[in-house]
Amino acid sequence: MSKPVMRKLRCAVYTRKSSEEGLNMEFNSLEAQREACEAYVASHKQEGWLLVPDHYDDGGFSGGTLERPALKRLLADIEAGKVDVVVVYKIDRLSRSLMDFAKLVEAFDRRTVTFVSVTQAFNTTTSMGRLTLNILLSFAQFEREVTGERIRDKFAASRKKGMWMGGWAPFGYEVKNRKLVINDQNAETVRWIFRRFVTLGSATLLARELKQKDVRNRYGQAIDKSVLYKMLNNRTYIGDAVHKGTAYPGEHDAIIERKLWDQVHSILQESPRKRAAKHRAQTPALLKGLIFDGAGVAMSPTHTRRRGKLYRYYVSQQTIKGAAASGAAFVPAGEIEDIVVDQVRRVLASPELIVATWKQMRIHMPGATEGWVRDALVDFDQVWGELFPAEQSRILQLIAAKVVVDTAKVDVHLRVDGFASLIADLKGNGSIAEAA
Repeated sequence: MSKPVMRKLRCAVYTRKSSEEGLNMEFNSLEAQREACEAYVASHKQEGWLLVPDHYDDGGFSGGTLERPALKRLLADIEAGKVDVVVVYKIDRLSRSLMDFAKLVEAFDRRTVTFVSVTQAFNTTTSMGRLTLNILLSFAQFEREVTGERIRDKFAASRKKGMWMGGWAPFGYEVKNRKLVINDQNAETVRWIFRRFVTLGSATLLARELKQKDVRNRYGQAIDKSVLYKMLNNRTYIGDAVHKGTAYPGEHDAIIERKLWDQVHSILQESPRKRAAKHRAQTPALLKGLIFDGAGVAMSPTHTRRRGKLYRYYVSQQTIKGAAASGAAFVPAGEIEDIVVDQVRRVLASPELIVATWKQMRIHMPGATEGWVRDALVDFDQVWGELFPAEQSRILQLIAAKVVVDTAKVDVHLRVDGFASLIADLKGNGSIAEAA
């Protein structure tokens, strides 16, 4: 009498561990789970069970989600008809969520795949097996929720004591021995950003200036406007530890003084639109009295509003009087001012300007050297962005003779004696003398 043909059952072992701790050990938790499951499959060899060669191991993935690479690969192989039995060490290795597990069991049933736990014997093809499975899974989900509540309570209690509980350390700090410690170099940059915001009153202008200066955080990322707002609102900088909107005294030292913090936030309380309007109202026409069209006719500053937005221009007097302009009729104020300032800053370090300014300086300051003049001009270029708009306008009136705007080019005529007067003025105020 011939023996009946035994159906071969292809068994896939799935293992999971929530944290990555210990995965680099020679014999880790995933391998221990696999060893127990492989021994279980071998014990059913007489029933036709065969181990598939593929490994389905998820190290460092929570059981509360199905977004796990090895699990996705297992489900794909099940849909492809490559697996007959899924073997795990415990059911919570597959999932800790009752809803997710129902989805998995549905996927198994659709392909007639059996689910087996080595330490919890049941069969998912029977109603009693499903009941047992749901009871065990309910306890697994309860355990996960209780663990989560315990961790959240511990986190909240630690934050109330001002302890640092991990995550990204704010720019200006670094983590040492699980505590926030001030990084002096980066902290000084943070202080400058806060002080500069008080001066400018505009995050847009400050972000633009940070981009020009190529200021980056310790990860090499640019500090754009969105990052800037997060920094200005981060209470960690005044020594607070914040948990769910409530601030507690932190263990770490503050980078920003409370007075400076209050100044920043008194500005932030105004709407960005009001701050921008105030800035525009305080911004003088830098080239007023200096700018001419190609025919030598003066151009006057003017502005218009469209849809609540202010647009500034320089318009030829010929156009204002109704005559046809022989040169540029009007030019956007912001663009032409940027061009002029850029040209001025580019010639500051030129040998010709340094020598010419030095010769002018010797008339009033016989002790001035060429190197001193060069350093003074370079220092002035670096502090230009720190000046208030009114001060920038005054200085531009001092060093520029006129600006001629034609349809094809822009000519900036500078006054060498103006640079000499500027340096002498700054030296009298002590700013250049200290830098030199």
